[in-house]
Amino acid sequence: MMDTRLINKIEAIVGKEHVHSSRASLLAYSYDATPNFQAIPDIVVAPSNTNEVQQLVLLCAEEGVPIVPRGSGTNLAAGTTPTSGGMVILFHRMNKILELDEENLTLSVQPGVITQSIHQFVEQKGLFYPPDPGSMKISTIGGNVSENSGGLRGLKYGVTKDYVMGLEVVLPNGEILKTGGKLAKDVAGYDLTSLLVGSEGTLGIITEILLKVIPLPESKQTMLAVFPSLEQAGSAVSAIIAAKITPVTLEFMDNGTIRAIEEYAKIGLPTDAEAILLLEQDGNLDQVIVDTKKMSEICEEHGATSIQLAENEAEAEKLLLARRVALSSLARIRPTTILEDATVPRSEIAKMVREIQRISKKYNLTICTFGHAGDGNLHPTCLTDLRDLEEMKRVEEAFDEIFEVAIRLGGTITGEHGVGEMKAPYLEWKIGALGIQTMRNIKLAFDPQNIMNPGKMFAKETRKRMVMSNG
Repeated sequence: MMDTRLINKIEAIVGKEHVHSSRASLLAYSYDATPNFQAIPDIVVAPSNTNEVQQLVLLCAEEGVPIVPRGSGTNLAAGTTPTSGGMVILFHRMNKILELDEENLTLSVQPGVITQSIHQFVEQKGLFYPPDPGSMKISTIGGNVSENSGGLRGLKYGVTKDYVMGLEVVLPNGEILKTGGKLAKDVAGYDLTSLLVGSEGTLGIITEILLKVIPLPESKQTMLAVFPSLEQAGSAVSAIIAAKITPVTLEFMDNGTIRAIEEYAKIGLPTDAEAILLLEQDGNLDQVIVDTKKMSEICEEHGATSIQLAENEAEAEKLLLARRVALSSLARIRPTTILEDATVPRSEIAKMVREIQRISKKYNLTICTFGHAGDGNLHPTCLTDLRDLEEMKRVEEAFDEIFEVAIRLGGTITGEHGVGEMKAPYLEWKIGALGIQTMRNIKLAFDPQNIMNPGKMFAKETRKRMVMSNG
């Protein structure tokens, strides 16, 4: 519990009405979207500008109070849970679009702007901000930058880091660092912008973001291809890329996901299909027509039993809805939904999904898989109940094995959700002991007191590697 003296100092910085210390308020910000991680903070504060953030950080540094920057709480790796207590900082008051520079194609925003609002704002001007995480209707751009969020359009357009040109960041000692700028080229020293993107709030607090925007594509075409086997869908993905086509969207859903979506949204998906690919291409109209025709032919050659082309924008949105509601559809089935994001080379997608199915049976669990087939980023989603301790133990063992398989296939433990606290014990599996030590040294240089989102990224202990069976 934070003492009155410190609360008074905080209230003097941001105003009493923007400081929350009631039991109900603290409970509301004690968790994010990650199951089984929860801790009560000491106080919740909502600053309105960079100066107030700076004063809060200086106070926390002086008092040794941990700080947890938090956007909308959609984090799926326990990255915004206050597991060390301290101060949760909210950004809903720092939610302004500051400047659209159409000459340099840049957009300056505060961290609390909702991602979808950025899409809508620039598209009204004939411009385009491609990153589209599944949580974009409620996630904030500050959270996207902190996690280097991906999305359905990542294959063609990249992820958040590819659109961040500069940052304003309050460092753990209270100093304000400005990186990058409106430059097409800049190699002056270390790339601090890239270091801070994806740092999950462990190195500083982002207070302003300079984004790159691009011209809005002239046209787009959406299609759905149905396959009787995972292997056929996987081979179609590889063949499309080999044909030198880079679709804007190339998404995968397995049978369990298809059935859950159809039960929830009644879209008309074939519930007997073992796999579905959702494909979308955009750009010049003539090229879109050529690419769509070629992708359709490739899917047919690789065993697609049906292909549905959207005839208009409404039909395209309906097909895209199938993928966007995947998590919501699955979440209805059991009390607890654990969404992961093991990533493998795209050539290993079918093998990875088969392995997930094998692991699901081995541990007697329900695990459905969907994800970004074009870049190999799969989302094995376990439907469980955290109140069942025995089942949760099997869930943990199953994900140990899933991560082990992903790494063995040349993949990684996380493609877009981040490490947070949930995956911290697995990080050494991917980057090794030297990688962990190098990252710790960077953290120490920025945050010697370890007040900035402590407990995230770096685990007390690395998970013991499993001895893999051959199934």
